[in-house]
Amino acid sequence: MNSKELLYVKTVADEQNISRAAKKLFMAQPSLSQSIQRIEESVGTPLFNRTPTGLTLTFSGEQYYQMATQVLKIYEDFEMTISDINNLKTGRIHFGITNHLGTLVLAKVLPEFQTICSNVELKIYEENSTELEKMLLAGKLDFCIMHTPTGNRPPTLHYDVMTHDPFVIAMAKEHPLAAQAVETPGYPYPVLDLKLLKDEPFLMLHREQRIRQITDAVLNRAGITQPRIALSLRNFETAQLLAARGLGVTLVPLQYSRITSSRAGSPALFCIDNTYEAGWDMCITTQENRFLSKADQLFIRLVRRQFS
Repeated sequence: MNSKELLYVKTVADEQNISRAAKKLFMAQPSLSQSIQRIEESVGTPLFNRTPTGLTLTFSGEQYYQMATQVLKIYEDFEMTISDINNLKTGRIHFGITNHLGTLVLAKVLPEFQTICSNVELKIYEENSTELEKMLLAGKLDFCIMHTPTGNRPPTLHYDVMTHDPFVIAMAKEHPLAAQAVETPGYPYPVLDLKLLKDEPFLMLHREQRIRQITDAVLNRAGITQPRIALSLRNFETAQLLAARGLGVTLVPLQYSRITSSRAGSPALFCIDNTYEAGWDMCITTQENRFLSKADQLFIRLVRRQFS
């Protein structure tokens, strides 16, 4: 039983005549008669009474007609819904973003998106990058706005890089090592050799946070495989402000460092030589072969336009 068969029975019942129904359906009368006969054979009972004045429904036919009318209405409503979704009149987006990127991205993108798609529902999940990857792999999200991972990447995830952000060192302005930083062309702050930090206490974020994962990889490239961790925190702003008070040093993305740089008691900032590959990439992450609706694609285009 399919929608075409339901339509055949409903049209014949409405017209009470095979010839008129065939014309309405743009098909030959013999073909429609054979189709009705096959449908009756498949359900195991006649649906129509054949009379000299036309066709009338049997009791079974009345039940079939009611069902066909309801199902065809569901089909029609579904087609209208799909049309609305394709024309961005309705829909729903499930996407993830890290807490800190949310402050940078959402205020720039959401107003324009909601002007275009005022009836598209947004489900926003704010988690760290590691958790967002798990949700994406589980099929709970359409896409994520996050930072690329270090080391091995899940083979079914695609990372579309938009911007690169280098990491900088944050420490107290009066720290003795500050005097060893060197002004270098092409760097916004003096460059401080990472190897000089080998005996320093570090203010670290937690291991599931991408900033910590990047920091560990960078320190490892500098030969600091077992850094002395003074405190483990979840908030990069707190780590910077504590670094400014001399409780340790911390590595932070340049873009994030500017959030606290204008505050009183902000830390001194130093660049890291490019040979240490200290940085991360902001990206749109999607799962391979996952369908992205037109609303998903529009939102992603708006993000790319702002940040690529």
